[in-house]
Amino acid sequence: MGRDRFFLSRIFPVMGNRLKFFREKARMTHEQAGEAMGVSRSQFIKLERSERRLNLDYIERAAAAFGVSPADIISDDPAPSDVPLVGYVGAGAEVQPEFEQVPPEGLDQIHIPFPLPGEMIAFQIRGDSMLPVYRDGMVLIVYREQKRPAEWFFGREAVVRTEDGRRFVKTIMRGNPATLYSTNAPPIENAVPVWLGEIFAILPRESLGNGG
Repeated sequence: MGRDRFFLSRIFPVMGNRLKFFREKARMTHEQAGEAMGVSRSQFIKLERSERRLNLDYIERAAAAFGVSPADIISDDPAPSDVPLVGYVGAGAEVQPEFEQVPPEGLDQIHIPFPLPGEMIAFQIRGDSMLPVYRDGMVLIVYREQKRPAEWFFGREAVVRTEDGRRFVKTIMRGNPATLYSTNAPPIENAVPVWLGEIFAILPRESLGNGG
C-alpha cells in the first residue's frame, strides 16, 4: 500500500462534502447520481446533506462516479496535511508517555492527502486487546485538544491518558471513576482520565514512512 494512497480506513466525524456541487455540475438528478455511486436515491440525498457519515467507501464511489479525486469530494481546497506521530498508545501493552523521547517535530510524519478539520496528532498502537478494529502497529489520528466533556465519550472509543501517566485506546464506560473497557482483555476499573483524545481516523501501519 503506497504512502500517498488515499488510505483512511475509517473516518469518524461527518466531514463537509461537495456531492451537490459535482452532481449539479454533471447535471444529474439525485436518482442518477445515486445510481452512479451504487446507492439509492434516498441514501444519496442523506450523504449529500451530511445526514449520513461519508466514509471511505462512499468517498471513493463518489470520486469514481464524478471522475474526480477522493480529496475533491470532501474539500474545495485539497491541500495535503502532515500529522506528527507523537508516541504510542496501549491496547493491551502499557505505555508510559513520560518515558518517551519525542522530538518537537514528532517521531514521524503521517501524510494525509487533504486538509484536516483541526489540529491533529498521531499515535501508534501497541498490543491487541482491542481487536478486531484496532491492530498492533496501526496509527490513530486524534484531535490534539480535548474539546468535548468527559460525558460525551461514555460508550465511545478514545485515546485516554490516566492520572498515573499511562496511555491507552479503550472504550470509556460511564462511572466516576470511569472503567476502561477492552474487547479482549479485562477492564481497567477506577480509572481517572486526565485527557481524552477524540479519534478522527484509523490508518494502517503502512502509513508510516518506515512501514511501522
